[in-house]
Amino acid sequence: MALPWLAVLLTLICCSMTTDHAISDPDPPIKNLRIDPERKRLVWDQHGNVSEIGCYVNSKILRKAIEKPYCSLGDLSCEVKNYTVKVIKGQPFSAWIQYPKQGNPLAAADNLTCRVHDVDQLSCSWAVGEEAPANVQYHFYLKHPLKTWPCPKYMQNQQGVNVQCHFDSLSLQPERQTPFRFLVNGTSGGSKIPCRQMTHRLEEIEILAAPNITKKWCNENYSFMEWEVRSLFTEDIKYELEIQKGTDLAYKEETELKVLGLRNPGPYTVKIKAMDSLFFERRPAGQWSAPQHLASGASWRPSLGWWPPPFHPW
Repeated sequence: MALPWLAVLLTLICCSMTTDHAISDPDPPIKNLRIDPERKRLVWDQHGNVSEIGCYVNSKILRKAIEKPYCSLGDLSCEVKNYTVKVIKGQPFSAWIQYPKQGNPLAAADNLTCRVHDVDQLSCSWAVGEEAPANVQYHFYLKHPLKTWPCPKYMQNQQGVNVQCHFDSLSLQPERQTPFRFLVNGTSGGSKIPCRQMTHRLEEIEILAAPNITKKWCNENYSFMEWEVRSLFTEDIKYELEIQKGTDLAYKEETELKVLGLRNPGPYTVKIKAMDSLFFERRPAGQWSAPQHLASGASWRPSLGWWPPPFHPW
């Protein structure tokens, strides 16, 4: 007699539990959940008394869909993410999908790094995925919402796999101030290879070129120096100076001027590097100039019409 009562009890427990309507409901309010990559939308077929639906990406709320069967996603990532819809007002229901459907994430390119350098050059590098198949090959793309640039020049490892990409010249007006996607796709004859990507504005990854010394002048009492820096992407620049007088210990100072004036010269040795003045702690370090030697009585004289700048207070 115990078995029939046990069956009844289990039936009551099962019926009282919250179930996944995507599995148990024969006529769910949302069907055919999918991604529309061209319109960049999470889309579904909807019916029944449902007025408000929440859209989630990796369990984080993205936005609500009110009286419409889709949520706009913005720019789609190439990395696999979970996309979920939950009924907020109406019959409780949720469903989810993964997009894009790709292979082993450990086969994707690893440690993707990109730098703008030497004014207008871009170099990117990556490592072969830890579990990539032997016949894997990677391809790099620089992407903007309106345009895509494939890699023009690859460098390969000893196995012939692309692991670096180099652009000799970046001509990106007026797109240069907007975010870019740096994307590495993988291919293999027998399996799908996930992609790897990152998004940055170009000034965020720029290594500022070493300042170019344009003027130097020394006499018995003073030393002066001027310089300039070229950058296509960084506008607010400051400078770090490393100054050594004779055999004294070198010291560092910062300035937003492009000029240095020193009393009681020499001999001095000065190096200069440029930095983003607003976000220098989050940007790559600039390149140091070659050491400049300033000594009293030097024969180098300023060009006609140039007047010594204000003295440095040191």
